[in-house]
Amino acid sequence: LLKGLEDTPRIVNGVNRVKIKPAAAPTYSPLTLVPTYPDLPMEEVYARVPRTTIPGVYLREFGRGRVVYFPWDIGRTFWEVLDVDHGRLIRNAVSWATNEDPPVHVAGPGVLDLAVWTQSNSMTVHLVNLTNPMMMKGPVREIIPIAAQKIRVRVPPGKHVTEAKLLVAGTRLPLRQAENTFEAGIPSIGVHEVLALDFGGRL
Repeated sequence: LLKGLEDTPRIVNGVNRVKIKPAAAPTYSPLTLVPTYPDLPMEEVYARVPRTTIPGVYLREFGRGRVVYFPWDIGRTFWEVLDVDHGRLIRNAVSWATNEDPPVHVAGPGVLDLAVWTQSNSMTVHLVNLTNPMMMKGPVREIIPIAAQKIRVRVPPGKHVTEAKLLVAGTRLPLRQAENTFEAGIPSIGVHEVLALDFGGRL
């Protein structure tokens, strides 16, 4: 959960918090709450209680399932202040809870929104370019294309890619698959690109 935060002793807290008591026996929490303290005047800006045992997150495993619960508004706070630490926590929480490799991995500059749709003999990956100073505010005043992206797709067991296309660009891609992973390069994305993969049985 704390990957990328190893050298970070504190992060910004949220605004709203739910007071809860776990039904099961208390467990270790990698995040604990530091109570609120004044932000002005400057000589008063220090933590009165530097350390507590009040959980800032609850982690639980049962059977094959995993649960991460933040008793504070981490999503709302991240949306408002765009603190990188909150983004890392949310990403790590999803990664730990799903407990598997992601179906798609994209590497490259910019900010993308991804959506994956899988059918029995095909997979579609939508890549929406959100790279824009106004991306969190609604109105986009200018389209800013992003540079080349490298995409890696996890192919379902027993399948191999028989055809790969970029639907917006209207181009076919080389069939590069190793084991259960398909890799491709996308030269550029303006607003939207769609990677379409057709599957056949394992050769």
